[in-house]
Amino acid sequence: MQGTQLVSRVAAVLRRVGSGAADGVTTAEVATATGLPRSTAQRVLAALAEEGFVDRDARRGRWHLGPELFLLGSVAAERYDVTSTARDILRSLAVKTGESAYFSARRGDETVCLASEEGSFPLRSHVLHEGIRLPLGVASAGLAILAYLPLPDAAAYVRSRAGELAAVYGEQHGAAPLSRRVTATRRRGFSVNPGLVVPGSWGVGAVVFDRTGSPAWALSLTGVESRFNGDRTAQLGALLLEAAHALTQRIARRGG
Repeated sequence: MQGTQLVSRVAAVLRRVGSGAADGVTTAEVATATGLPRSTAQRVLAALAEEGFVDRDARRGRWHLGPELFLLGSVAAERYDVTSTARDILRSLAVKTGESAYFSARRGDETVCLASEEGSFPLRSHVLHEGIRLPLGVASAGLAILAYLPLPDAAAYVRSRAGELAAVYGEQHGAAPLSRRVTATRRRGFSVNPGLVVPGSWGVGAVVFDRTGSPAWALSLTGVESRFNGDRTAQLGALLLEAAHALTQRIARRGG
């Protein structure tokens, strides 16, 4: 690998390691996710470890993000991080609803979960965790953001990615059903994921805009199906819309 290809592959390796949350990832998982031969993935990971960008649990053989990324991230957070701005709103949603609340950011064609607050209800959905990356249109946060992209951009994304999404996440992520969910999300104002990623695990999401009016983040609530049926879905959606509007205004005031 040379030049820009090398940079892209290293970035893909770091993203996969970062999506492993507290449990970390194996070399084989990195190789599968990035399309690299296992031996190449191992060499890239070892080189990144020498620079402090990843760290390996010697006992379990799993890779985690390293201390150098923490230091760089601390500097970058001064410009880009709005998680602290969202934290009390996220906590309030979890307290009011009893469901788990999440704050996600758009990164290209993906969402990344940045923060979470567990609700008080004892049965929880475990689809999301901090650090997980999902394509736009998958789960409630990604659907909310996709729906509020400019219409030509959203349509182009669905045309180009629906086949891949359907192959990985099921036929309900094909072009026709995904387009219908995008339209329904724009009509309601909030997205609904009726157990399409994991059966029985529902979610609702609302988009948060940056100062330019672009859909940059999303708030979402997830839980078991019995807690999201009927009128309660609309009630949760209304709470999310109110919270997302408040967070959009707050970010605009701070210059985010």
